[in-house]
Amino acid sequence: MKLKVLVASVAMVTALGANAAQNYDNFPVTLKGYNGDATNSVAYTGQAARQVLHTSLKKLAGQGNGQPNAELKAKMLAYYEGKDAGREILSPATKGGFVVAETSVDEISKGKNLSGKTFKGAVPGWPGNMTGPEVITFMIEKAAASDKGYDPLTGYDYRQLISKFAMGAVFYNQAVDNYLDEKLDADKKPNNKPYKEGKHYTGKEHAWDEGFGYFGAPANTLNLTAEDVYNIAKQKEGALAKADFNKDGKVSLYNEMTYAHAYYAAGFDKGGKTTYLHNIMQAFVDGRQLITDAKGEALTDKQRTELKAHAATIADNWEMVIAEAVFKYAGSTYKDLKEINKLVETNGDVAPAFRAYAKHWGELKGFALALQTGNKNLGETAVKLNRLIGFSPVLLGNTQVVGLDDKGNYIQASSGDMKQYMLHMLKVQQLMVDQFGVKARNKDVLGDMGALADKLGSGGYVEND
Repeated sequence: MKLKVLVASVAMVTALGANAAQNYDNFPVTLKGYNGDATNSVAYTGQAARQVLHTSLKKLAGQGNGQPNAELKAKMLAYYEGKDAGREILSPATKGGFVVAETSVDEISKGKNLSGKTFKGAVPGWPGNMTGPEVITFMIEKAAASDKGYDPLTGYDYRQLISKFAMGAVFYNQAVDNYLDEKLDADKKPNNKPYKEGKHYTGKEHAWDEGFGYFGAPANTLNLTAEDVYNIAKQKEGALAKADFNKDGKVSLYNEMTYAHAYYAAGFDKGGKTTYLHNIMQAFVDGRQLITDAKGEALTDKQRTELKAHAATIADNWEMVIAEAVFKYAGSTYKDLKEINKLVETNGDVAPAFRAYAKHWGELKGFALALQTGNKNLGETAVKLNRLIGFSPVLLGNTQVVGLDDKGNYIQASSGDMKQYMLHMLKVQQLMVDQFGVKARNKDVLGDMGALADKLGSGGYVEND
C-alpha cells in the first residue's frame, strides 16, 4: 500500500508537468450511434447533489435546542433519506464576494438522497450492532434532541459524527467499493453501450465520472495548488478567482467547489509532506482519458488493467487521507485531554475544554468508522482501532458508553481514567503509522508516548486493547 502511494506520487509529478492544462471537464461524446446535441460526456451531477445534501445535513445537525424536536428531525431526514423537490442548499451558500451559483438541490440534480447510497454493512465501532444507514438515522434522531448537536452527558458532537461517518459511508464507500471496483469489470457497464438507455455517455465513462464526483474536487484541480483547493472550501478571500474556471463570476456547486475528502487531502498536502490531492486527481483524469481514447469500443483486457491501476492509486491515496484524519484528531483529542486534566488539577473551568474535546473526538470517531467502509477488510486493525477509541469519549466521572438498552438509550459503565485514555490516543496515532504509513502526521504527539506509558505503568494501569 505504501509503495503504491509513493509510486503514484512520482507518476503524478511527471504527469502533472505534461498535462497541467487538463481539467475533469469536456471529454467528448464517444458513444457510437449517438445523434443528439450533447458534446461533453462528463456527468456527475448526482454525486454533486449528494455533496450538498451532506453539507446541508451537517448544518442542520447543529440547530437543536436541547429538547426533542420532531420538526428538525423530519427536516434532517428529508436531506438524508428524502427525494422530494424543493430542498434548499443550506451550505455552501454565498459568502461575501464568494458567490455560489445554485441555491436548491434540484438545480444540480433531482430525486437524490444519501441513504440509498450508504454502506449497508454492520458498523461494529458504534453501539447497537447497526448497519450504516441505521447508524446515521440513529445519530440524526439524537442530534435533533441535542443542544446545537452536542450532548454533554455522553460527550457526543453529532455534527461531527454524522458528517465524518457519512463522508466515508457514502462517498468513500460508493467510489472505491462500487464505481471504481465492481463497475470496472468487463460485464458491468460496458464502454460500447450507453450507461442507461437514452444517455449520451458510455457505461464506463459514467461509472468513472460518478466515482470522481464522490471525491469532491473542483474540475480544475490540476491547475491549482493544494492551498487553493483548501481555500475554495473555506470560501476565503480571493478563492472565487481560483474556483471560477468558466469565468462567469460565480462558483458552481457542481464542478467548481471543494467538498469532503478532497478538502482534507488539500489540508494535509498544503503542509508540503504529501501529494494525496493531485495523486488522486491525476489518476481520475488519466483514467477518464483512457476511457475516452477507447472511442466507444468495449475496453480490452489491457485497457481495463490500466484503468484498474488508476483506480488502485485513487483508493490507496483516499484511504491514506482518511487515516491521516484519524491520526490528526487522535492528536487533537490527546491535547484536549491534557488540558482537561490540568484544569481539573487546578480547579479551573473545564467546560470549554470539554466541548473542544467532544468536537475533536467526534471527528476522530467519525473518520475511524469511515476508514472501515472501503473495499478492504481491515481485520485486526479495525478491532484495535475500535477498542482503543471505544464507543464514546471517556467522561469526567471515568465512565464511557458501552452499549444501548432496548429503547435506544445509552448505557454507561466505568472505564479507565482520562490519563489512561490519553495513552489510547497515542496508540491510535501509532496504529496509523504502522498500518497505513501516514506522512503528513498533523498534530503528532507520539513524542509523549514513552513518558506517559512509564507514568501509567508505575500506577499499575492495565491496557484493554
